[in-house]
Amino acid sequence: MSFSTPRQVLLTFGIAGLTLAGAPALANDGKAIYEKTCSVCHAAGVANAPKFGDKAAWAPRIATGNAAMLATVIKGKGAMPPRAGTTLKDDEIKAALEFMVAAAK
Repeated sequence: MSFSTPRQVLLTFGIAGLTLAGAPALANDGKAIYEKTCSVCHAAGVANAPKFGDKAAWAPRIATGNAAMLATVIKGKGAMPPRAGTTLKDDEIKAALEFMVAAAK
């Protein structure tokens, strides 16, 4: 299939625009994902989950880096099952994790 140059430009920038437009939405979804899923344990500290916003509890975890924390959520740890018992995608878990980390800094 062949496209004329104007159509190629439109398709290229249209796709890029959709990708870029989705980035802020994903960041905002971190809060929504936390509220819907993560807060079940992290709001009250169920089974020793670090409470949302508790700087002291989150500090050693934050020190390991976001990649290590993401891997922990994906694999599961302690009472938290893999993917926190959800079907969330990696980028959704990452958005929720970043939201939670930001609250603890």
